[in-house]
Parts: sequence; structure tokens; C-alpha cells
Amino acid sequence: MSARTPRAAITLDRVSFTLPDGSALFSELSEHFDGRPTGLVGRNGAGKSVLARIMAGELAPAGGRVRRAGAVRYLPQLIDPARHARVADVAGLGAVLDALARIERGVGSAEDFDAVGADWDLRQRFGAELAASGLGHLAPETPAARLSGGECTRVALLGALLSQADMLILDEPSNHLDAPGRAALFARLAHWPRGLLVISHDRTLLERMDAIVELGPQGLTRYGGGYDFYAAERERTSAAAQEALDHARAERRRGEAELRRQQERAARRSSQGRRSAQDANQARILLDQAKERSQHSAARLRGRHEAARQQLDEAVRQAAGRVEGARETVLFAPQAALQAGRRVAELDGVVLPWGCTAPLDLHIVGPRRIALGGPNGCGKSTLLRLLAGQLAPRHGRCAVHERAAWLDQYLAGLDGQRSALAQLLDANPALGEAQARTRLAQIGLEARQALVPCDTLSGGERLKAALACALYADPPARLLLLDEPTNHIDLDALQAVEAMLREYRGALLVVSHDRHFLQALELTDELAYTPAGWRWQPAA
Repeated sequence: MSARTPRAAITLDRVSFTLPDGSALFSELSEHFDGRPTGLVGRNGAGKSVLARIMAGELAPAGGRVRRAGAVRYLPQLIDPARHARVADVAGLGAVLDALARIERGVGSAEDFDAVGADWDLRQRFGAELAASGLGHLAPETPAARLSGGECTRVALLGALLSQADMLILDEPSNHLDAPGRAALFARLAHWPRGLLVISHDRTLLERMDAIVELGPQGLTRYGGGYDFYAAERERTSAAAQEALDHARAERRRGEAELRRQQERAARRSSQGRRSAQDANQARILLDQAKERSQHSAARLRGRHEAARQQLDEAVRQAAGRVEGARETVLFAPQAALQAGRRVAELDGVVLPWGCTAPLDLHIVGPRRIALGGPNGCGKSTLLRLLAGQLAPRHGRCAVHERAAWLDQYLAGLDGQRSALAQLLDANPALGEAQARTRLAQIGLEARQALVPCDTLSGGERLKAALACALYADPPARLLLLDEPTNHIDLDALQAVEAMLREYRGALLVVSHDRHFLQALELTDELAYTPAGWRWQPAA
């Protein structure tokens, strides 16, 4: 990464944020972000995007304050074309280009000159950036409604990179970008001369950062270095936290055993004292005084023991809290083993309804694990929809012989008005509510998240719900069709998904631009689009 301007900085001073229901999303966050490129990571629902908006000044914190040195530009994860009129507005450049147009017509005001500043060539630079990014068919006046989701993201990124901001905050900027788009993004960010904060689960992008800051239950934790350093340090820290928890629990057991022994000794002494006093035929008044002294002594002892127990419990709670942030997401692979020679799907001379027009012959036999590659728009998602029975081919024959589960990147199969628990029970009534709740909890959806409408969940939480409904259906799917499954999932859940898919013994077709993810799946084959048609080859 190139040198950053020293004036770019954001300082958080005991920042807190409260949700509408009154619960704290996070509290007492203090950290300093300077011009160095930094990654912000954390579990889905931890509040990363909310924190980014607070840092950019779009949201006010419930407590604490934010100090900014320089102008901050925030680019959200989801860009809705419907909220903008033109391509220029999606890029955030509409106001400046309009002011420039009025000046060129001779009707510009003093405010227009202030808005333009030194950007007299902004229209030319924006056009050149669009052309260099493969978006030369777009103009600043093109209606935003004509943009695809990927084009919308790319246009917004171009606008952010053309801005004069001293600090860029980018929320999942590599989502929905194909391999060339990701490479172009990485190159641009490497030469961005000012401050940079990237919220991402993209391990290739995070490895290019100078530092990683994690938002978790304990607050913000800074790790110097890129993703590999962060992962190694986090594993070491998690192991140390678990060791500390085990030690605290052992200390509590020893402490409680010692307290019981002390209580037993005190009870024996008290009993012996009463018998001795009675044997000595002491007067009633003396016996009452001895009894009162014994009761006071026992009360003091109980108070000391209760304080000791509270200290032991608190030590365990603190140690457990440090482990809680590293709790693993657990996924159980469905029992969907396929024999090596079993036919799964056959495509003979298939021409897709749109995208690549070259005919495709594809025979999937047994538990093959296939990655679909190629640029955006070539037909990868269309091919998955065809195998899922959502589309018919323009020409040729498509036959699928096993139950398929299709998980598209927009999670269209998930009913946003119903809960994850209700939909999982629909997919597999034999689970029963208790086991269904357990499966959802293990995949990272706690009791409240399992019961609310899926539309109220975060993107990553919705993906987990969709995965559960697809993977734990009865009968289980023996053909998984996954379209960019990692776009809205946190790093912990991503690693859990990778581990589960490695154990899955059905057939798998996956579209993903995340090379780390694909390498973790132990693929057998790759089917890639080329200008000459589809190319089949063993996985690298």
C-alpha cells in the first residue's frame, strides 16, 4: 500500500449505540484510526456497519463522541439503484457535475463554483474511469434503473475513489465483483493516497491491510498486520482464553471444596462447644451468650464464604466472556452420500436462455465438486437456475436425477415474512422444535433470531437461515447449487461453512469469486466460461 496522508484520522472516545428496543449494540468503544489501510471485522450483527455510519457522521452515537480529521466518505454494502436518478447520482458526483454544467452554460452561482472547486475535469475523469472499468456503455446521465446490482456497486466505488475524501470507509466493497473486478479494486486501493477503512470478510483483501480491528463482545481489538497475522493471533488468543477458563473453573471447584471443608470444621467445633457447655452444667445465661457468639461467628463465616464464592464465580464469568467471542459456529453435513457412479445431472447440447450461447455438455456423476468460473454476465447463475428447475434451456436436454437445493445470492427461496424456525420445520417436520432450535443455534441463530421474520435479520443471519433450511431438509439434497454463498457471512461462519462443505458427500456446484473459499472446498473440477465456450478441466 502507498503512503497515506497524515491528516486522515478518526478517533472514537467511549462510543456506544442503543437499538430501538433499548438494548446495547455496543458500548464504550475507544480506538484511533489513522491514514493506514485498516480492515474492520466481526460477527454478523456485531454492529460493524452501524459503527461505520457513526464514524462517517451518518448516525449519532448514544454515548461518547467521534473526532474526525478531514472529510470522510462512507460507501454502504448495498447500493439501491431505485434511490438514485442517474449514474452520476449513484457515484455521488451528481451535484458537482450539475454545478459544472450550469457554469458551462453561463448561469453558475457562487455556490456552484464552491461545489466544483478544482474538479473542472471531473466529467472527463469519470468517463475515463467508466471506460477503463468496462462500463463505457454508461454515461453520467444514464438512468440508474438500467444498472444491474454489480454495475451499481462498481459505479459507486468509482465515485468514492474519485472523491476528495481524506478517509474512505468501504463496507464489503468486493461483494458481487468478478475476478477482474476484484483485481481492479485491489489495484485501486493499493494506490489510494489517503485514509482507508474496509469492512470485509474477503481474506485476500484483508491480507492487504496494515492492521485488522475486530469488533466483538469485549469491544474493539487491534491486530497489527494483515489477515494471516490476525488469524494466527486470534487462534493463539482463543487458545489462551480457553485455557484461562479451564483454570478458573478448576480453581472454583477447588475453592468450593475448601469452603465446604471449612464449613464442616466450623459445624463440628460448634457442636462440640455446645456439648461441652451442657456437660459443664453452665447457667442458662452463659449458655445463651455462648450460643449468640457461635451464631455471630457462623454468620461472619457464611459472609466470608459467600464473598469467596462470588469472587470465584466472577473469575469464571470473565474468563467465559473472553471465550464467548471466539465461539465456533457448528454445521452438521447432511447424510447425502452418493456412490461414485451414480448419475446426478445430465446436460446434452444445452444452450442457456441468456448469457453464453455456446452449447454445453455436462454429466455430473457421483460426489463431484465443481466450481463455475467466468466474468459477470456469462451465465453462471443462469446455469445454476437451470439445474434447479427454475429455467428451461433455449436448446438441448437438461435432466436432474437427484434432489437439488439451490441457494441463490439473493436468497429468493427464503420467505422474509416467516421465521427461520418455522421454515426449517416445514423442510423437515421430523426434526421437532427442540432439535430444530438446536440446529439453528449451532449455525449461529440464537433463540430471538430463530423466531423473528427473516426480513428483520442481517444479511449474514439470513444466509445462515437459508443454509439451515437447504441442508437439513428431509430428504437431504444430494446436489447443492451455491451462488456466491460467502457474500454476506462473517469470517467465523465462513470457516464453519467451509468445514461443513468439505464433509458433504453429495455433488456440489458453486459460483464464487473467493479463491480462499474455493480452495478450502477440495474441488474435483472446474467449469469455466471462455470466449470460445465452456471449458472443463480438473481443479487446480
